[in-house]
Amino acid sequence: MLDVVNENDEVIGQKPRDIIHKEGLLHREIHVWFVTPDGEIIFQRRAKDKDTYPDLLDATVGGHVEPGESYLDAAVKETTEETGFKLNPADFHELKKLRTRSEDKVTGMINNTFRMQYLYIFRGKMSDLHIENGKAIGFEAYSIEELRKMNDADKSKFIPVNYSTLISELLVPIRKHI
Repeated sequence: MLDVVNENDEVIGQKPRDIIHKEGLLHREIHVWFVTPDGEIIFQRRAKDKDTYPDLLDATVGGHVEPGESYLDAAVKETTEETGFKLNPADFHELKKLRTRSEDKVTGMINNTFRMQYLYIFRGKMSDLHIENGKAIGFEAYSIEELRKMNDADKSKFIPVNYSTLISELLVPIRKHI
């Protein structure tokens, strides 16, 4: 079960996750972007059998905000689950809350969200990251400059809405932190 919210990000009910995505109901999610001090952004490659955007590159960490949970609580929990890193709330830099809606052309699922975006300055090695079994198949890193210069074929490796919002909304605040 997840909270359904209105346009003011106020809880108005609860529904099962699959119904939320089938009907395109507005709900809450988080993204955490691991960025190295030299400006590489780490992406998670989603598992091939995910119900939305299978086998595409996503934020380093992403997840739903569960009922009764804050955005930051969800970021801490999901980061541990998806990377193996146990971080403190103070380790996260809040970037921006975005309102997004996208439809997965492969599965027909609709993701209609308020999504809080966080940054974590990652000083480790990619091999330090734990891949969450069944949810992801690995991590890949790209420099900010590589991301800005990608051709359409390269861009097609990413979840479209996440790539476009990263480029248009998040690169400036990310650069302020590195």
